[in-house]
Amino acid sequence: MNLKSALLGATALSIASAGAATAAELTIATVNNSDMIIMQKLSPVWEEATGHTLNWVVLEENTLRQRVTTDIATNGGSFDIITIGAYEAPIWGARDWLVALDDLTEINPDYDLEDIYEPVRNGLSADGTLFAVPFYAESSFTFYRTDLFEAAGIEAPTEQITYTQFEEMVAQLHDPDNGVFGTCQRGKAGWGENMAFVGPLVNAFGGRWFDMDWQPQIDSEEWRTAINYYVDLVQNYGPPGASSNGHNENRALFADGRCATWVDATSAAGYIFNPNESSVADRTDFFQAPYQETKNGTGWFWAWALGVPASSTNADAAKDFLAWATSKEYIELVGEREGWVAAPPGTRKSTYANEAYLSAAPFAETVENSILAADPANPTRDPVPYTGIQFVAIPEFQGIGNYVGQQIAAALAGQQTVDQALENSQRFAVREMTKAGYIQ
Repeated sequence: MNLKSALLGATALSIASAGAATAAELTIATVNNSDMIIMQKLSPVWEEATGHTLNWVVLEENTLRQRVTTDIATNGGSFDIITIGAYEAPIWGARDWLVALDDLTEINPDYDLEDIYEPVRNGLSADGTLFAVPFYAESSFTFYRTDLFEAAGIEAPTEQITYTQFEEMVAQLHDPDNGVFGTCQRGKAGWGENMAFVGPLVNAFGGRWFDMDWQPQIDSEEWRTAINYYVDLVQNYGPPGASSNGHNENRALFADGRCATWVDATSAAGYIFNPNESSVADRTDFFQAPYQETKNGTGWFWAWALGVPASSTNADAAKDFLAWATSKEYIELVGEREGWVAAPPGTRKSTYANEAYLSAAPFAETVENSILAADPANPTRDPVPYTGIQFVAIPEFQGIGNYVGQQIAAALAGQQTVDQALENSQRFAVREMTKAGYIQ
């Protein structure tokens, strides 16, 4: 059986078993990254097989989170499929805002839930029930330009280095007169944008969001040291306007040859190492994200996933799409149509047993090991009452993380001092945690 026949057979079986006689139009909200652009491009395969159609709402990351959160919290029903992550899925699932997805093997008998890495499944579950399925998972590491390291006489690290050592490297590589910046790091405000980098950075410097009594620790010396380091690093060795740059902007800068180093998501490797997308595909390598006072929580864990809101009136058709779009067969389709280097990473064991993928993706083993090594239950040097590395797995974090991200972005842009940013953030966090009943 060829690949397309397998895909058509799986979806045809689901339609027959569900007795689906009427085609549905599904609205899917998703993020504007390369993996989802590929999914949108390939989705006519599923549409032709099922008769259903997809209305794609593709949004920038911060806008997506705002739109989807508002809609699901108000039971708005605007979307049949939503793109969420390891933060939202367990919280929203526990609130009955999402449809349970443990039955996808009934829709696609070849779906194989056990093939999805256990930490990824657990990160998208609540009380043992799966509420979202991953289209990719990631940790973080440091991309670097091999040609620039060689020209500067810098030996690439073979072990995890400190942020102090990292800054020394960056300073030698910074060459703005020739259009190359020492480093590109996230500056755009948002709990999933700049704070995705800043959170692990704070962890590395020994900081934490809350102590064991849920008292915010944002005005601590550890935070102050970490954020001063961050602001100095990016202001001195980053591109102009860095406070407006998020993941996609920095990915484009690095792929265009403008950055010597970049600490970010391992999932970007499929883009950076793809010669059809990146001008530095043959001059890039990677090493671990740095540490400082501790190695705990220095490499994040994340999964972008698809879920079905409980408010959807097309839940069966939506689940059918999920059973296709996150399947082994879909990954094979991407490999055949787009090249194996672009296959969705970090989700399935079978991908990392596939010689076609391993030969096309030099980063594969490192990505797999990084994801499996990430420990959201042990994210900091000092004990904490929460889980999560670059986020805190409580409902209140979204608002707190966004506010803190805005304050730090303002400090990076020179609109206020680091001390002011942290003092404002501490007051806001104390107020929100008191309001929510965590502290008296």
